[in-house]
Amino acid sequence: MANTHSHDEAGHGSVKSYVIGFVLSVILTLIPFGLVMYPSLPKSLTLWIVLAFAVIQVLVHLVYFLHLDRSAAQRNNVIAFVFAAIVIVLLVGLSLWIMFSIHTFMMAK
Repeated sequence: MANTHSHDEAGHGSVKSYVIGFVLSVILTLIPFGLVMYPSLPKSLTLWIVLAFAVIQVLVHLVYFLHLDRSAAQRNNVIAFVFAAIVIVLLVGLSLWIMFSIHTFMMAK
């Protein structure tokens, strides 16, 4: 019986895609690191740039290393990831909101 599965069908990446992902990850790490080590921008702008690069790096890891894409084979994985991300954002965001509110009301007296 012939093997009907190729590496692409199984969702495995090629060496080229891993190298691209690695190079992008290194670049997306070095730029924020340089901005923090050698401050030349206002702190708030540096924070927003670091956060933006972090989000971009998460997306690079999802695409190049975890192989999440828009294909039909990955649809369930993407839905599960989006659901988990929403739950995490809600838990962390609402927890921070509660802690900030408690701090504000406790310090107001």
